[in-house]
Amino acid sequence: MYSKRFYTLSGSCPDQVGIIARVAGFIAEHEGWILESSYHADDGSGDDDARYFMRMEVKADSLPFHLAEFRERFRPLAEDLSMNWKISDSAVKRRVVIMVSKQEHCLYDLLSRWQSRELDIEIPCVISNHDAFKAFVEWHGIPFHHVPVKPDHKQAAYDEIARLYDEVKGDTMVLARYMQILPPELCERYPGQVINIHHSFLPSFVGARPYHQAYQRGVKLIGATCHYVTRDLDQGPIIEQDVIRIDHSDSVEDMVRYGKDIEKAVLARGLRYHLEDRVLVHANKTVVFR
Repeated sequence: MYSKRFYTLSGSCPDQVGIIARVAGFIAEHEGWILESSYHADDGSGDDDARYFMRMEVKADSLPFHLAEFRERFRPLAEDLSMNWKISDSAVKRRVVIMVSKQEHCLYDLLSRWQSRELDIEIPCVISNHDAFKAFVEWHGIPFHHVPVKPDHKQAAYDEIARLYDEVKGDTMVLARYMQILPPELCERYPGQVINIHHSFLPSFVGARPYHQAYQRGVKLIGATCHYVTRDLDQGPIIEQDVIRIDHSDSVEDMVRYGKDIEKAVLARGLRYHLEDRVLVHANKTVVFR
């Protein structure tokens, strides 16, 4: 039986001949066993130059060295290819900090998936600007932090959020219907670490009350978008989306109810892709290896 432990190598670089041959050759020359591989070439037909994206899973115990030495040995090759890259260990659980306000459905769903180990992660704490879910979260054995965000003390609240996130050594911050706009400096402090679920099929209906906006516009599809948070509101790179069809007979309340199901599924899928290093970001776009 094969060991379940593997290393995930992912990265992107300017497109050129021989990228996979060189990367796979490096792994092969050290007796590495590639379990899964995915590639994508972007031809640069937009504003960007042609770029190559890759992701590989390598059986950990097939290599004669550990992760730190892999990084040192691979670095010269990556530099020669001008590659942005990272490698992670499946044996190390990611530490996910969940942030929530008064909408409970995404929080409930994530904790259910965590408890059943469908999401094999650690949740060192939940942070909220309200205390409504304190007992529920603590019932799961997870520390709960109530950090009110008052109009005249917002900066102090965000400083406390950053302190808590750093203190628990968070890897990913999930805004599970956290209905506050993070300040630009907080977004830039944790690039590629903050994930949001927006209850709209972005880029349509950004900002607040998107279901009401959709109702007023008379759309026939509503959706949800999981994306990385940047300083530009609801403009970050998109990880995952989904939609559901509606018609003229559906009220705003109906749309909100339908939307909650989509939001939960989209957030869970997007978070999983992120945690498994299946999402590669370039400029404001993503390549997602499902």
